[in-house]
Amino acid sequence: MTIALDRTTEIAAPVAADDGFVERKQLRRLGLRKAVPFARLFGVVLVLAAWVAGSRFGLIDERKLSAPWDVLTTGWDLLVHGALLENIAASLRRAAIGLGIGITVGTGLALVAGLSRFGEALVDGPVQVKRAIPTLGLIPLMILWLGIGESFKVVLITLGVIVTMYIQTHASLTTIDQRFVELSEVQGVSRATFVRRVVVPGSLPGFFLGLRLSVTGAWLALIVVESVNAIDGLGKMMQNAQNYGQADVILVGLAVYGTFGLVSDAGIRLLERKVLSWRRTIAG
Repeated sequence: MTIALDRTTEIAAPVAADDGFVERKQLRRLGLRKAVPFARLFGVVLVLAAWVAGSRFGLIDERKLSAPWDVLTTGWDLLVHGALLENIAASLRRAAIGLGIGITVGTGLALVAGLSRFGEALVDGPVQVKRAIPTLGLIPLMILWLGIGESFKVVLITLGVIVTMYIQTHASLTTIDQRFVELSEVQGVSRATFVRRVVVPGSLPGFFLGLRLSVTGAWLALIVVESVNAIDGLGKMMQNAQNYGQADVILVGLAVYGTFGLVSDAGIRLLERKVLSWRRTIAG
């Protein structure tokens, strides 16, 4: 009898201990269990290694793709003589102005459309129409309206940034978790407080995503608009190099664009992690 009771206890104990609950396990991303510093640069390093190997063993035609050491030498010469810094300064100025205006206007329009039905009816339609029209397809019209000076270049960059910021921020504003809305109604929170404490913080992930995409889009637009009657800028430098068959100069310009894009994206991601430190994600 004692043995039977002991067996019963041994059999029943796990059932009672389980009690319908499942042990909580932390979800992790596939791959490495711990974050590796600068892991995002591994792919870039592999591409550079393949480029070096191809150039070293004669697998790459240097007339079409200059060797890495030739590109470094050319970049250093352009830097020493000041031509590279002048073109970088001109490009950064155009990109900064277009980004500043575009981020401000795009975010403002998203707030107007996201917080008011009347605002959405007024703003969303024109923005969606612009979204369907490629920004670079407006170059002939912008030249006709604004000429071929600095204005049309900055306006084209700005238009692309406005649409990107609006789409991402507006989507976050209009997809706030319904549980937060119901909780605010139960608590009797005023509309102003609800917007300040719930809506705006909840839209920050979309805002930062729009910011990252806007910076990338600004660099892409910049390289095109600077090839239209510009007197300086990285795009103009690369266009001149194309006319003279200088592949090494073109690669220097591309390397600068790539560096700016990588650094700016990393900076925004760092800022996002600090601002949204309260938000727990599966990436953490």
